[in-house]
Amino acid sequence: MSDSVIDPIVAPSGTGCVECLEHDGWWFHLRRCATCGHVGCCDSSPMQHASAHAAETGHPLARSFEPDESWFWNYQTNEFAAGPELSPPAHRPRSQPAPGPAGRVPSDWRKHLH
Repeated sequence: MSDSVIDPIVAPSGTGCVECLEHDGWWFHLRRCATCGHVGCCDSSPMQHASAHAAETGHPLARSFEPDESWFWNYQTNEFAAGPELSPPAHRPRSQPAPGPAGRVPSDWRKHLH
């Protein structure tokens, strides 16, 4: 994987999925684009914004944005990938629940996962 697809200095776009926050949605887990820092929801989430971002932009690598996880995923090959440390923060706030954000997750959230 080319180093040009990873920018270890770019900060994450926020503490939650950009699109879900904008449209009153919710997510299961979060992924951070290794190229531009976009934070999107994982493929188990109802809207799957992280993989949609990868498809729309051609940015192939994302890192988990969950506490205690440091793995990368390559959306082009559908495989785990290696990558460097990224600029902080490395994950969503520990006080933010998963699924989240607080107050938006339906009581039957498990039925909505992919």
